[in-house]
Amino acid sequence: MKHIPSNDLREMSKIYRLNLVNSITGYKSAHLLGSVSKEGNENVAIFSSVIHLGSNPALIGFIIRPTSVPRHTYSNIISTKIFTLNAIVNSQISDAHHTSAKYPKNISEFEKTDLKVEKKDGWNAPFVKDSPIQIGCRYQNEYHIKENDTIMIVASIEDIYLSESLLLSDGWVQLDKGNIVAINGLDGYANPKLLDRLPYARPKK
Repeated sequence: MKHIPSNDLREMSKIYRLNLVNSITGYKSAHLLGSVSKEGNENVAIFSSVIHLGSNPALIGFIIRPTSVPRHTYSNIISTKIFTLNAIVNSQISDAHHTSAKYPKNISEFEKTDLKVEKKDGWNAPFVKDSPIQIGCRYQNEYHIKENDTIMIVASIEDIYLSESLLLSDGWVQLDKGNIVAINGLDGYANPKLLDRLPYARPKK
């Protein structure tokens, strides 16, 4: 087994270190985050940092990188307080990945990809058409992480739209039935496969 101490990490080239550290923590959720500016400019960007924070109330969180350079998603969310999360499927991988390209604020990633906007009543922020899980979220708070100058956004889940074929009778959602993609590192895309569901774990007698 290869051993890589922190001293070696610091001496690595930037790209090698990025690939290594972003991969070792395992598969990450893949979402297209849809937002809109007050002027009506629609933005969609891929995020791999969305996490579950709680189910009652239903909360999610995700990380925004330092705002020392323009972050259109962040500015849109701060100004409108709403955004959408959209699961990514196999056929959307290439276009979803391309949304990480840095376009000017007045250029929508929807215009530069084959991703399509889906509008829903009560939501100005765009959803992504053909995504099997779509979540409407409302900004609640943010927390500065001083160690690397990033921001954790905390948001409430306001509306859930999902393919009925994924939803089981107990409320569990079987993601692999929808070919929903996970991210490996920065640029790897995978389809995790369900191995088993196990009962609630209790102490052994």
